[in-house]
Amino acid sequence: MSSFSLKPLSSALGAEVIGIDMRRPLDAETVQALIDAWHRHIILLFRNQPLTFEEHIAFSRNFGALDDHAAVPKFRHPDHPEILLVTNFESGGKRLAVGRQWHSDLSTTTRPAKGSLLHCVELPEVGGDTMFCNMYKAWESLSPTLQSILDGRNALHDMSVARETRLRRTSEELAEIRRRNPPVYQPIARVHDGSGRKALYVSEMTSVAIEGMTEEESRPLLQFLYDHSVVPENVYRHRWQTGDTMMWDNRSAMHIALADYDHNQRRIMYRTTLLGQPSGRIAEPAAETENVMPAAVFPAASQPAGTSASPMA
Repeated sequence: MSSFSLKPLSSALGAEVIGIDMRRPLDAETVQALIDAWHRHIILLFRNQPLTFEEHIAFSRNFGALDDHAAVPKFRHPDHPEILLVTNFESGGKRLAVGRQWHSDLSTTTRPAKGSLLHCVELPEVGGDTMFCNMYKAWESLSPTLQSILDGRNALHDMSVARETRLRRTSEELAEIRRRNPPVYQPIARVHDGSGRKALYVSEMTSVAIEGMTEEESRPLLQFLYDHSVVPENVYRHRWQTGDTMMWDNRSAMHIALADYDHNQRRIMYRTTLLGQPSGRIAEPAAETENVMPAAVFPAASQPAGTSASPMA
């Protein structure tokens, strides 16, 4: 039977869930109550609950099927493919920079993530925060005129334009990324399949152009939408504590991992990813343009540090 309370995290989005033991099975009524709260608040925080991999996976499955991260085998846990290893170091000691632009997970695919559940294991002494923004409000606070221009239109999302990707990859590697992950058109106003509400669905890490417009024509409008989405009153900044788990809705939120810490220290988290409904379409080769400009961020993942860990949010 459902018996938990919610404590708002900010006026824009988010609530802390109090009274749920993530390590115990949940009945159907409690699961539905959590889903309803998730749809209302967009992000849900569970504090001070260290989880085993099995407990993390079992809790996540209450909310839907899980991705096995086959598309990023380098970053998934070797024994638990449902776990994405998120860290700032690779196993060989190489430092990583991931998720450093605003993005929504897997927007560059035709099955974007429904949700993500990120569990905090190890933190730098200070910093390592993640910020979230409310994309319902971003859409609803646009003028009716601009809404009418954008509604029904698509934006091109390209995995290869993420800033950190372009800085660290050769032109041949970028071409291979685009070959394996061809650019995808996604609706600019995406209808949430759970709530039925429209949310703005563009991000600086991956969005390149508006369909039917050139990149040059698209750029100032996309930049306006990015800036509009992340005004301070539309953002929640989360200061992590070990044992935190944050569950966010990729259909109605963007997030960004901040570089606000000493990168000689480790930041280790584990993520499960909820499979979403099909969305968007692969762009025709002729629609793919050269010399694309960086636009939005994609929460990428990285490889294990020591015995466990990898990238993103």
